Amino acid sequence: MAKLSSGPTFPISISRHTYHHRVTACHVATPTTTTTIPFADLHPSLEVIGGARNRFLPALHSALRHPYDPFPFIAWNPHVETIFASFFRSIPDVRLRRECLRTQDGGTVALDWVAGDQYQLPPDSPILILMPGLTGGSENSYPRHMLTKARSKGWRVVVFNSRGCGNSPVTTPQFYSASFVGDMREVVEHVSGIYPEANLYAAAWSLGANILVRYLGDESHACPLSGAVSLCNPFNLVYAFEEFTKGFNRVYDKALARSIRNIFKRHILLFEDIGGEYNIPLALNARQVRDFDEGLTRVSFGFKSLDEYYYKASCFHSIKHVQVPLLCIQAANDPISPVRAIPREEIEANRNCLLIVTPKGGHLGWVAGAEAPLGGPWTDPVVMDFLEHLERGTHKTVESSTGPLTVTSKNLHHAEV
Repeated sequence: MAKLSSGPTFPISISRHTYHHRVTACHVATPTTTTTIPFADLHPSLEVIGGARNRFLPALHSALRHPYDPFPFIAWNPHVETIFASFFRSIPDVRLRRECLRTQDGGTVALDWVAGDQYQLPPDSPILILMPGLTGGSENSYPRHMLTKARSKGWRVVVFNSRGCGNSPVTTPQFYSASFVGDMREVVEHVSGIYPEANLYAAAWSLGANILVRYLGDESHACPLSGAVSLCNPFNLVYAFEEFTKGFNRVYDKALARSIRNIFKRHILLFEDIGGEYNIPLALNARQVRDFDEGLTRVSFGFKSLDEYYYKASCFHSIKHVQVPLLCIQAANDPISPVRAIPREEIEANRNCLLIVTPKGGHLGWVAGAEAPLGGPWTDPVVMDFLEHLERGTHKTVESSTGPLTVTSKNLHHAEV
């Protein structure tokens, strides 16, 4: 879930550049040796399962041997923790450099890099692509804390703002969806083209995590990422939207619908003459996320019904196809990404997947650990331990493709945020 209030508007000054980069194919190998971590060494407050358990637990042993210790008074209730993290967690002050990438279908996504890193970091520094949740962007606290944690360890970090999110421009009558991985694919290819010597990794939250896991499954053995992390993933959107109709969860549903409406209204002129099955009035006045998805999203992406969209867009289908190291972190009391939706059997069966379930955490909360209550969530150091373990153990060979990828001033712009 994204931050419940819409983010600030950033002034953007555009300058044009032309780049020529050679496309590369990266083949990543991970160590085959394993170290068995006894069950007794893992604290019983944490559920840790997965086919990659023995491969990756050595890197996480120091964190997982201690109890998950939620911050008093805040974490007693998942809704209190979720709202506290959304509204009161600190937002690190980071100067960002915006790059607007034009996609093949004419759409636009915004990539926010740490300003100055293009000069200060070596070209082979590992790269972490961050993808926030529904309506979320680089202005939210959770990607900013992850960004600063990774940057402090010498990583190059870029926040991928989906169409319309984080004040990203909308240039076609189509937003993004839980089912659409095309933008993710183009972002990964673009970043890899700029830094062909670097290993690429990705971390995503909530709906962004669903999209990331779908991308990993679609790419399978051909995936150019060296590893990935999924947090607060709904996994099964049918279950997630069932939860949205219950009790206090209606507050989140209405807040997210309001955020989506606000984005839509800013770009309504693009949709004025659209015909077919679209129901623009329903989307424009959506009281629930389902209303917007029925009026616009499911039609845009070719689904016959909302039920078909939610079922086929769910990433639990993709887990069995994931061929790169994947860490999934969930909270057992997450009110939006229900614990019953976690595909435990598929994760257990996949030798590349590891799942950690904390007893508390809410949605995008995890107000626990050394930086609680106002600092970064408990998950950030765990994520970095996992990614740094992969980076230390990976090696790659680079093969030239048949020709250059040309990125011209027609589809690439830079700006300071």
